[in-house]
Amino acid sequence: MMKPFLTNSYLFGSNAPFIEELYETYLENPAGVPDQWRDYFDQLQNMPGAGRDVAHAPVIASFAQMAKQSKFAANTNGVADKRQVGVLQMINAYRFLGNRWAQIDPLKRQERPAIPELEPSHYGFTEADLSAPFAIGSFQFQQNPQATLREILEALRQTYCGSIGAEYMYISDIAQKRWIQSRLEPIRSTATLPTEQKKRILERLTAAETLEKYLHTRYVGQKRFSLEGGESAIVAMDNLINTAGAQGVQDIVIGMAHRGRLNVLVNTLGKSPSTLFSEFEGKAASDLTAGDVKYHMGFSSDVNTAGGPVHLTLAFNPSHLEIVNPVVLGSVFARQKRRDGKQEQALPILIHGDAAVAGQGINQEILNFSQTRGYGVGGAVHIIINNQIGFTTSDPRDARSSIYCTDIFKMAEAPIFHVNGDDPEAVALVCQLAVEFRQTFKKDVVIDLLCYRKLGHNEADEPMVTQPLMYKKIGQHPGTRKLYADKLVGQGVCAADEPEQIIASYREHLDRGELLYNPALSGHTRKYAQDWTPFLKKDYTDAADTTVPMAELKRLSARLTDIPAGFTLHPTVSRVIENRKAMGAGERPLDWGMGENLAYASLVAQGYGVRVSGQDCGRGTFVHRHAVLHDQNREKWDAGSHVPLKNIQEGQAPFVVIDSVLSEAGVLGFEYGYATAEPNELVIWEAQFGDFGNGAQVVIDQFISSGEAKWGRLAGITMLLPHGYEGQGPEHSSARLERYIQLSAENNWQVTVPSTPAQIFHLLRRQMIRPLRKPLVVMTPKSLLRHKDAVSTLEELANGGFQTVIGEVDKLDAKKVKRVVLCSGKIYYELAAERHAKGIKDVAIVRIEQLYPFPDEALTAELAKFPNAKEVVWCQEEPENQGSWYFFVSRQHLSRSLPKGVSLHLVSRPAAASPAVGYYAKHNAQQKEVVEGAFGPLDQGTAN
Repeated sequence: MMKPFLTNSYLFGSNAPFIEELYETYLENPAGVPDQWRDYFDQLQNMPGAGRDVAHAPVIASFAQMAKQSKFAANTNGVADKRQVGVLQMINAYRFLGNRWAQIDPLKRQERPAIPELEPSHYGFTEADLSAPFAIGSFQFQQNPQATLREILEALRQTYCGSIGAEYMYISDIAQKRWIQSRLEPIRSTATLPTEQKKRILERLTAAETLEKYLHTRYVGQKRFSLEGGESAIVAMDNLINTAGAQGVQDIVIGMAHRGRLNVLVNTLGKSPSTLFSEFEGKAASDLTAGDVKYHMGFSSDVNTAGGPVHLTLAFNPSHLEIVNPVVLGSVFARQKRRDGKQEQALPILIHGDAAVAGQGINQEILNFSQTRGYGVGGAVHIIINNQIGFTTSDPRDARSSIYCTDIFKMAEAPIFHVNGDDPEAVALVCQLAVEFRQTFKKDVVIDLLCYRKLGHNEADEPMVTQPLMYKKIGQHPGTRKLYADKLVGQGVCAADEPEQIIASYREHLDRGELLYNPALSGHTRKYAQDWTPFLKKDYTDAADTTVPMAELKRLSARLTDIPAGFTLHPTVSRVIENRKAMGAGERPLDWGMGENLAYASLVAQGYGVRVSGQDCGRGTFVHRHAVLHDQNREKWDAGSHVPLKNIQEGQAPFVVIDSVLSEAGVLGFEYGYATAEPNELVIWEAQFGDFGNGAQVVIDQFISSGEAKWGRLAGITMLLPHGYEGQGPEHSSARLERYIQLSAENNWQVTVPSTPAQIFHLLRRQMIRPLRKPLVVMTPKSLLRHKDAVSTLEELANGGFQTVIGEVDKLDAKKVKRVVLCSGKIYYELAAERHAKGIKDVAIVRIEQLYPFPDEALTAELAKFPNAKEVVWCQEEPENQGSWYFFVSRQHLSRSLPKGVSLHLVSRPAAASPAVGYYAKHNAQQKEVVEGAFGPLDQGTAN
């Protein structure tokens, strides 16, 4: 029986995917495949070494080998078998391609594409074959393993070409594909809802539509980025949240841009309409120094679900579209950590626009790290409010290069459910499936909600200018609420006048500034809520006791250098550890790496967690940190690595160091979000080179520097940005210090340039010890990591503190000093070396270690020590138009600190378009000129 079966032409290489599908079906249910295939697969189980679930590769390879060898000739036997194969291939085609024929566009504008694989004729079937019975394989639309071709075709089109177009066959995990099939195919992708749920859907649609119309008439011409045309998004949110609650979710963080945000605030989170009206009228009271527009503001509340209360947080979001997404993920990661890493209890929901989700690269970044150790949150539920238009696109050819705006999610093998927004029951169904899939498989899942935008991009925009035909159709559309209300009236679910009564009642409540149905609970106490009270409304201060007793420093040093027995270090690392042992014993001065590691060790010992992330941050880009040690004789990461900072003591706070993916914006946004949800942890992002912050500038500008002023959002995020001119060219020299200085105001953060190990020790500790949570920007060194003079003693750690200004350290006669050179960073050591080499005794060198908030008092006191100095020089490595110089001059900081009659001068590289030169010889010449210029003749300068 097998030989004629194996000699049919349809067994050759191009059918490999079909054969694999057959084999998957056989493994689940041997009776689900034709007899000949079952016999063949049964024989495979008897192959040497084979088990019940023999790997797929040998199956596919065996057919490929047959094809290569032309071992079996084609014949005309087995016609019935070929027809059966055609049926199974057609089932597979609908699973892959049926979404292209799905009726998901509420405007019905797109023509159905020609897809031969979805036509029975493609497989040789005629009208006469429609009544013939065939095995249905793994298709789960009925219990009977056989059905007529007509029945199979009807079930396929209902399942994959109705109001839901499912994409999932690219997923490599068979269990996930089968799970989706088991949910869609038996019900033919059609929801069966009880009367109460149908009425709830109508109520949610009514709430969404009525609020928009109410705002449109009450606040004529004001921008609100209306949800009209996409009201089913509120149905989606309602079903997502209720399903999530039933699935054990306790905390949901939502990220979205403008479109529909006000509607979500009111109808999903329960924000009071009266408060929203006050914002429209400009009456909302706020003690924020800047504030933000109403459609950027965040909100939080507790809502009741079938599974109990769920806390909802809508993240604050700037106008930069998708950039809130990594922030949300970081916040969720922190919330999951508070729950011992239980990903199923905290859920991110990210709401995108169709143009933005495909157009903004940040989404590729977050999908890339979605399943990694340091950033994976067990999947997000993504909703695309697909207006099918984007911002101003007038031609779909200009919108993107892919078929769907959701194609990017395939890189993470996330299932995608395209759904017609005019079928709210289908929307409810896919939302339930999305949450259940995420909870089951801990992966991202996507709902592409096809709708339209009734108004323009904003309420003042006229879309007919660029989209005349589309907006003629929109003008004729009755609206999703009306369509669904008519359906329910026709089904007898609602009385004829009931839909209008709901509208009238909702409007009456809005007139009173209330909601007809407010989902928000009052008085609910959350077990895992973070208390930010100790950090609220605190005046800025530099003061903090960051000392650590000498005995404790020595104990911490011993723990940092304790290597497990049998653990083989690389020779270079072994020398580092031996040197650190000597440092801990006070036998040699501390280098930067030891000072930094002792800061982390002391913090985790005191109960403050530490999280460090960035590219190569485990060892440090410049190989100074060595927070993660690797056994040279073992390759497995878990078995072959040792993290001393995780082994400081019993009951210590957690220490996490993550070598991040090659991303800046995504990772920094994630860490900022984490820091906004975790005030008791030192959260650090380290740039591989300081200028890599360029790739994350939107996060720095719109969140880190301004989040407190706009939204009152506190975050103690710390950025370590390697900075210093070492002759490595334009992109590896400057962390663009001037950008951070320019963004400095209202005590929004701290910008520092520490120059010794003791300084970084006290600075990092200060960030947690003070009851203050402000971002910290640190210009960290490169060459100073191993500089013989950039060292500290244990005594400086035990007895000192962070110095905003470091005065002259050499024993100069203060009365003979004629010039004071001010500087920051590594150039200090070059200036000190130049002064020593030339025997200069009348020039003092003062380091400004904190540039913002500027230490006016400390600098004034230091300059007062040199009463006869008539010249003050600001010396910087950076070009004149970069670095700190213009900040000092424009803010009058130096003028306020200088005594009367003292002139102010600049020594720097000349103004330049590029941060640094790329030629090493030219770099050296420029550096020499700067260093020598600090001690040479000066221009006339500016008199004070």
